[in-house]
Amino acid sequence: MTEMKTAEAGKGGSGSTIPAIAVQGLGKRYGDHEAVRGLSFEIGPGEVVGFLGPNGAGKTTTMRMLTGFIAPTDGMVRIAGFDIFSDALEARRSIGYLPETPPLYPEMTPESYLDFVSKIKDVPRAKRAAAVERALERCGLLEVRRREIRQLSKGFRQRVGLAQAIVHDPKVLVLDEPTVGLDPIQIREIRAVIRDLAATGRQTVILSTHILAEVEAICQRVILINRGRKVLDQSLSELTSGGASLEEAFARVMTRDEAEEAA
Repeated sequence: MTEMKTAEAGKGGSGSTIPAIAVQGLGKRYGDHEAVRGLSFEIGPGEVVGFLGPNGAGKTTTMRMLTGFIAPTDGMVRIAGFDIFSDALEARRSIGYLPETPPLYPEMTPESYLDFVSKIKDVPRAKRAAAVERALERCGLLEVRRREIRQLSKGFRQRVGLAQAIVHDPKVLVLDEPTVGLDPIQIREIRAVIRDLAATGRQTVILSTHILAEVEAICQRVILINRGRKVLDQSLSELTSGGASLEEAFARVMTRDEAEEAA
């Protein structure tokens, strides 16, 4: 419970730093299947963290619990010091979420869609136009702002998805497989947008992916899960020290974990 007590202590203290994300003992069961088990970690303000794992490791389930879309079977999640369920309104105001399939309305334009989202996310009326303009600019959407979303390429639709995640200027960005299904040029463009968003230091970013190059291009730290459990939590620089590639480090940790699980 140490991590959660730290978050609580920071809530009203003058010298404490509240973790942007604090997870303690998180678990999710579906019948006899444990999708996530005993997951604990903290992410500080401004960190950019890659949440890695093979397909089926529990990444998307964890992202959905972090954002309050599904309830955990066990454990707790706090976002900027607020419990994702007991303080749901404040916690969700602090989150920008890009799911694997962005929630877009194809008949709307990026501009009208972001205005709609800004209302849902309680951006004050007086600040709404500026918030939409800022999101359009940061995600490279100014030139297509008045085109219907259905007319946009998949890469531009993904930019609209990113824009809806940041329009309310959240403290935490949760990105689930943000480049899935994109072609190489679109992947490079979306990574550049995410890298620019992260470079401001205004937001904490947790990026769920199984693509190692994505983590190397964007992240400072890696959390690796396998079979729903955390098996690694280390800075990218430490992980690749001595000339090792992230792929080699990933393979080494996964091989060791599989051997321990089988023992």
